[in-house]
Amino acid sequence: QVQLIESGGGLVQAGGSLRLSCVASGLTFSRYNMAWFRQDPGKERQFVAGISWSGMSTFYSPSVEGRFTISRDDAKSAVYLEMNSLKADDTADYYCTAENDLDAIGMTPQSYDYWGQGTQVTVSS
Repeated sequence: QVQLIESGGGLVQAGGSLRLSCVASGLTFSRYNMAWFRQDPGKERQFVAGISWSGMSTFYSPSVEGRFTISRDDAKSAVYLEMNSLKADDTADYYCTAENDLDAIGMTPQSYDYWGQGTQVTVSS
């Protein structure tokens, strides 16, 4: 059974930082592209950042590029999202997801095979 367990969300002031973690089990982690999406209530889930199975490629939403950094540690089957200079607009539920594709990193939810339960990030202005 595949599980993706996120942690690290919370309440932070605008301009602050948070680091999200996601630990995967039940899959060959090194063969999966990994990504973070976020979702506001009543809105569609949106791509935030992705990292290829090899770790050689990363992609970011324009709204977070330069502020967020995605990384992975295959030895720990973990993916991270370092979030700096947080803004109120970053407030959302953040989801870790895995894509079994050795080609391009998907940027739509439909590309992904497994999802975590989400972790809430609230940025106060």
